[in-house]
Amino acid sequence: MPVGRRPGAYVCGIDAAMDVIGGKWKGLVLWALRERPHRFGELRRSLPGVTEKVLAAQLRELEADGIVHREEYEEVPPRVEYSLTHRGALLNEALAPLGAWGREHVLGGESAH
Repeated sequence: MPVGRRPGAYVCGIDAAMDVIGGKWKGLVLWALRERPHRFGELRRSLPGVTEKVLAAQLRELEADGIVHREEYEEVPPRVEYSLTHRGALLNEALAPLGAWGREHVLGGESAH
């Protein structure tokens, strides 16, 4: 079930996907959650430079788009964990070639042709 913030306004699939992952931090949140769930503080520490307010907003948007799942545990003190949904894991797989391109052509893994 596609979730979009601009229904009918997309030109193509890339436009729609970029709406979901747009912004400086969303791709990095996906990368951080690739192997296991994280608590909010863990995520914030793994993303140097992100503010609490921005991270919370990005997580809310990813949750609304069905990419991230927020699990609240009935404990004292309260505990909340964020994990990738199936859709989020598929998105991470789709982004892997983009990451490989960045390593090779931007970070200098090999010389660009």
